Amino acid sequence: MSKPAAKPKVAYINARLIDPAKNYDGPGQVLTGDEVILDVGKKLFDTPPADAEVVDCDGACLAPGLVDMRVQLREPGEEHKESLHSGGEAAVAGGITTMVCLPNTNPVMDDEATLEFVARRARRHALTKVYAYGAVTKGLQGKELAEMGLLAEAGALAFTDALKAVADAQVMRRALQYAATFDLLIVQHPEEPTLAGGVMNSGETATRLGLSGIPREAEIIMLERDIRLVAMTGARYHAAHISTSDSVEIIANAKKRGLPVTCDTAPFYFALNELAVGDYRTFAKLSPPLRSEADRQAIVEGLKTGVIDAIASDHAPQDQDTKRVPFPHAAFGGGGLETLLAVTLDLVHNGEMSLAAAIGLLTRAPAKVLGLDAGSLAKGSKADLVIFDPERAWKVIADKFRSKSKNSPFDGRAVQGKVLRTVIDGRVVFDKLGG
Repeated sequence: MSKPAAKPKVAYINARLIDPAKNYDGPGQVLTGDEVILDVGKKLFDTPPADAEVVDCDGACLAPGLVDMRVQLREPGEEHKESLHSGGEAAVAGGITTMVCLPNTNPVMDDEATLEFVARRARRHALTKVYAYGAVTKGLQGKELAEMGLLAEAGALAFTDALKAVADAQVMRRALQYAATFDLLIVQHPEEPTLAGGVMNSGETATRLGLSGIPREAEIIMLERDIRLVAMTGARYHAAHISTSDSVEIIANAKKRGLPVTCDTAPFYFALNELAVGDYRTFAKLSPPLRSEADRQAIVEGLKTGVIDAIASDHAPQDQDTKRVPFPHAAFGGGGLETLLAVTLDLVHNGEMSLAAAIGLLTRAPAKVLGLDAGSLAKGSKADLVIFDPERAWKVIADKFRSKSKNSPFDGRAVQGKVLRTVIDGRVVFDKLGG
């Protein structure tokens, strides 16, 4: 049997390399071939190899492809809101080469068959690399544990009930005990459901608009409970999209105690506050809700100090029928794939952190939390790359999204940072370089 032909070599020259794993930000060159990075360095060659295609980055940044650890793809079950194909197209336009989808599909990803279906469909579309979470409880009902061991064998990276907190303390304790036995990761949407009956953040703005509020304490109480259960069980625990100053403090204290706790946030919570709701702007109706300016600043500080481990898009696509309705009746969520990089770069443009640190929160950090071999420009790593211009300005126009979801709380926002090319396993899947 003949050996498959090697993929063509590609030499990337005149690049500004951003490698968070080495904390490197400087000039460099990359040589790829046969799906991997063959070599990387400040100056690999004066003349590129004769058998290599030459890509002149013209000073643009070249970094590991983004790893998005929290995405809703809606397939199977709600393909009219998003499909694996449309989500993949949106992701590669945003520089995302790996994404991990939540199990709140229809049917729920609480068995091996559904997990394997998603993996098979993702491979067929050949866009981003798609991994999946398994459900913690059957049907996401919070009552009976799913077969997490079997789901892990089928490829589930971690376990979560998606937008539902595992509210029953005894069920959560059992889930954590089981997870600790097999070294599995539990990811929680920290929100006490009995306090979460409102439609936006509690406070003066909600009162002025006459809208029912969701208190910050809904997140805080659930986090405090969960940290106690982590201390009891020793299980690995990850808090998703934290949004309050108290949450940052709780996570910081848990880490100081040596507990195996990590967390992420989304651009919504460090770039916007509750005032974005404005006059009943449903695009800004999110779960958890946008918080106060003080909370927003605390999330930025949590990112700067390393208390918050990663940034995820929290992509929650909705169709027009569920968003272009009166605010109390609108669905929670908005698109996030195509704005993930640009809005995160606000942290750099505002002087909050270095470019390497910000890119690390989108690449190496989420890969580390989930145990993925991604997020690095190391020799021998998969050639998953993004080339972007951190200074190029553009305006977010949700109607032009590649995603089926044409709504975003960032709609109309001016941002800086444009993806020019996305490469997966050495294969170009999005290309605006030179355009």
